[in-house]
Amino acid sequence: MTTQTKPIELHYWPTPNGWKITIYLEETGLPYDVHYVNIGKGEQFEPSFLKIAPNNRMPAIIDPEGPGGEPISVFESGAILQYLGRKTGKFYPTDERARVEVDQWLFWQMGGLGPMAGQAHHFRKYAPEKIAYGIDRYTNEVNRLYGVMNKRLADRPFLAGDDYTIADMASVGWVKPYEQQGQDLNDFPNLKRWFETIMARPAVARALEVGQEYRRNIAEDKEAQKVLFGQRAS
Repeated sequence: MTTQTKPIELHYWPTPNGWKITIYLEETGLPYDVHYVNIGKGEQFEPSFLKIAPNNRMPAIIDPEGPGGEPISVFESGAILQYLGRKTGKFYPTDERARVEVDQWLFWQMGGLGPMAGQAHHFRKYAPEKIAYGIDRYTNEVNRLYGVMNKRLADRPFLAGDDYTIADMASVGWVKPYEQQGQDLNDFPNLKRWFETIMARPAVARALEVGQEYRRNIAEDKEAQKVLFGQRAS
């Protein structure tokens, strides 16, 4: 395990993707400094941020003590979790079979739960027109994905098995706003048990508080919506 003497530089905004990294950092006790990226004001498009996050999305990190002792920047939340897991040896197994289990569920979240929940949020809460097809399409898909998790968790405490890992950290923040996704956790008892177990962890509680004072209702902020939902290639 590596000892971190200089803080990780975390470029962050309090959203489900940002929470993935604060959860990991709080769980491991790694020192970190937060650099807020106000996505409602377009700060993710600043040239300095583009250098470390070419997709113009947070979170991103700079590790001043990267491979060979030299700084390294990492963007994309899943890649950050894997990098930190390899570096610290925590919450990411070294055994290949166990690591494959974690990676499967991490990428399931990255490619499924996160994007589909995000679309459900958009069509249910932010879309200027309430389009029934979009609402039904994504609400139903999130429901299906919750069902996948519920079945998976029927005979194991965590997504990858007996141990709490980065796969769980990646997913819990996307389940947190389940009501906004049109879901009822009582319909998914195994998922509910998993969710309540993780939310009760002190490190997770601390992680979710990072930057809470900056959260606001984007549904009422039309200028922020223009920034977030009107992006095109530049």
